[in-house]
Amino acid sequence: MRPSRGILVTGGGTFLGDNIAAALLALGAKVSLLARPGTEDKLGPLTQQTRWSTADVWNPASLRGKARFHSAVIHTVGSLTADPARGLSLHWLNFVSARNVANMCVSDGVRRMILLSSANAPWISRDYIRAKREAEDYIRRMGLSASIIRAPLLYAPGHRRPLFYRALSLLGVLPPLSWSYLGRIAPMSADAFARGIAQIAIAADDDKAIHYARDLRRLSRRGAASPITGRGDSLTTAEAESLGAYAILDEDLPFGWSPSDEPPN
Repeated sequence: MRPSRGILVTGGGTFLGDNIAAALLALGAKVSLLARPGTEDKLGPLTQQTRWSTADVWNPASLRGKARFHSAVIHTVGSLTADPARGLSLHWLNFVSARNVANMCVSDGVRRMILLSSANAPWISRDYIRAKREAEDYIRRMGLSASIIRAPLLYAPGHRRPLFYRALSLLGVLPPLSWSYLGRIAPMSADAFARGIAQIAIAADDDKAIHYARDLRRLSRRGAASPITGRGDSLTTAEAESLGAYAILDEDLPFGWSPSDEPPN
């Protein structure tokens, strides 16, 4: 069902945020993007096809009014990697950003928030999982209609990955393994992930509280591929790396972008 109002995506100017925006546009949604100040030039063709503005999700004042007149907010910001030297703990990077966005939703009258959380896989930091679960709980306590996406590791199509993760991706989509815990944690393509998120965002009657990888894989097949709009193909690995917001590792594609070089107050 096509939403009557726009959908706001945090993390504009990042590989994942922009692919989710493109997938939404392909479904006919009105899309707004929040980009970190100073990264506007990374939005590319999306500057012409979305409404966009700048905000720092770690600065509540910069978020005031940004979500008004939207039907939902998709929060993509966070990091798998802490930086203690700069005072950037996993709690700060993942919980505080989600808390501030949830508060923005409440203040601006947006009832629905879609949070990119994480599946509890053996190779994921316990502190990262804890921060994501705290964010999930906070959103629920705020009374928002929450769609929690417990995502596996993501990979950029065409990017070289270790055999172990490639095997997991293959086994994770084959029944009966796809119906098991493996189906939840097997790494998946960032493109398919973005299409699944877009389907969830536009579904006015979605009443499922938690979505896992197998849900996203099923939903992603409903529509055609939706690469970055205005282009005939997806971003290459080199282009994704040039966005700077992702440290693309051999085995994963972390969410969102990190704060500026200024440490938190």
